[in-house]
Amino acid sequence: MSLLVVGLSHRSAPVSVLERAALSADAQIKLLQDTVAAEPATEAAVLATCNRIELYADVDKFHAGVAELSTLLAQHSGVGLDELTPYLYVHYEDRAVHHLFSVACGLDSMVVGEGQILGQIKDSLARAQDLHTAGRLLNDLFQQALRVGKRAHSETGIDRAGQSLVTFGLEQLSRTTAVQDWARGKKALVIGAGSMSSLAAATLARAGVAEVVVANRTADRAERLVEILGEGGTGVSARAVAMDAVPGELTRADIAVSCTGATGLVLASETVAGALKDRGVPARLGADEVPPAPTRAALGGTNARSLTAADEENCPLDLAAVQSGFSVMGEAAVAGMDAATLEQHAAWVDNGIPRPQSPADEAEAIAALAAAAATVGRIPERRRPEPVAEAPEPVLYLLDLAMPRDIDAAVHRLGGVRLVDIESLAEASADAPMAADVDQVRRIVADEVAAFGAALRAAHITPTVVALRTMAADVVAAEIARLEGRLPGLDDKHRAEITQTVKRVVDKLLHAPTERVKQLAAEPGGAGYADALRTLFDLDPETVAAVSRAGDSTEKDRGPV
Repeated sequence: MSLLVVGLSHRSAPVSVLERAALSADAQIKLLQDTVAAEPATEAAVLATCNRIELYADVDKFHAGVAELSTLLAQHSGVGLDELTPYLYVHYEDRAVHHLFSVACGLDSMVVGEGQILGQIKDSLARAQDLHTAGRLLNDLFQQALRVGKRAHSETGIDRAGQSLVTFGLEQLSRTTAVQDWARGKKALVIGAGSMSSLAAATLARAGVAEVVVANRTADRAERLVEILGEGGTGVSARAVAMDAVPGELTRADIAVSCTGATGLVLASETVAGALKDRGVPARLGADEVPPAPTRAALGGTNARSLTAADEENCPLDLAAVQSGFSVMGEAAVAGMDAATLEQHAAWVDNGIPRPQSPADEAEAIAALAAAAATVGRIPERRRPEPVAEAPEPVLYLLDLAMPRDIDAAVHRLGGVRLVDIESLAEASADAPMAADVDQVRRIVADEVAAFGAALRAAHITPTVVALRTMAADVVAAEIARLEGRLPGLDDKHRAEITQTVKRVVDKLLHAPTERVKQLAAEPGGAGYADALRTLFDLDPETVAAVSRAGDSTEKDRGPV
């Protein structure tokens, strides 16, 4: 049997795909059950976090295993196989071990070095053990991954390179201001009471917020989190509320963090807009709040001109209702527009704005546009030639750590709000600096992978060695019985001495070859030594298989870690 992992993560797939492929708790259970019921797999475990979905399995055929695991992931995620396949990665044998150990150390996390993944790996193993889908291989693999992760954090400074996703998200919200200075005295709303939400509440309390309100569908869990905050010694005021109180709490909160297991939106843009309206904040960005970016005419294009109100009369797009400042892909402007209207808008733009007539004019316009994009941080909208100004400081900061998302992405277009979600965190983390300790962690991972592989290969020959020693014991017993038949007058003392002598002879003869074959089997390419041993001693394959099955059964019956 061989280890195989098929999955997708923030490194292989866009957040929009990860969001759609996210597995609920029930879906994970069904996926595990269906995987071990499939022909190629005998063991299975699912590692599902906010930025990865991975299915681990012990399979007897590589190609059939990849096909089956990919199909099962597609079926249970609800994303079609054809659409999902381009984003899937596959790791096999030592590469699969290396991948999980790297994940456990935080090397593959969105925020390098974060330690929350260890708890998620532990939960993944516990779930597989509860469902009896983890046998000897996955039990050993996941438990060793936990030890490797702990070793990396204790022996290196990887913690200095990484932060929790919560801390990183709060830093993105506060931007250039230190989180403690930015959060001090603010009122925080935490939606959810799971591990990530609990960490968010504790982090905000330590940062000095004046109040933490916890909203959760299960009142007991919210109350328990409030109790923990009270016992933490931070002095923060904390209280629990029902989920239906969230819209009202938004009118009081300065910061809201959401991380629930909901499959739909927890905060719709209309809810946030209503909270802003109750606070007297305009719900949508307007020209008075964020002046639009300069037009090409303002950027110095020779043949460019600004668009007047008259120019806009025949535009199929209601520019007044669109947030000024298109994103790089222009989705803020064309969201929901049908293909025909989009074509009309493109034709209107082409007809309304003359293009440069010479290569020099075109180069000048492109250079000016690039300079503006570098300054403003986006592709500027070609409209009124007014100077770019900084947006006013938000009155409501939202952090969405859920996958799929809890907060409507349309909130990005509301005035007075700053939203940081998994997608924006993924973009920000791409430029995050790597600590020097990362190289040391990589060396630890490489050493541990080699050691695990050697132990796995050595363990592969163990059933054969056990079967050999069992056969030898049976031969000894048969010969002692034959001796007693030929020497019926042998007293107990002499019979025991003869028996011990024969056993010692057999043990000494078997010791050196069996120990040596274990060493050889632990080396790369040593799997063939088990076959050689079975052939040399004419061992019954079924006896060897029975020993292996007995060991696997013991591992599957092991309780949660």
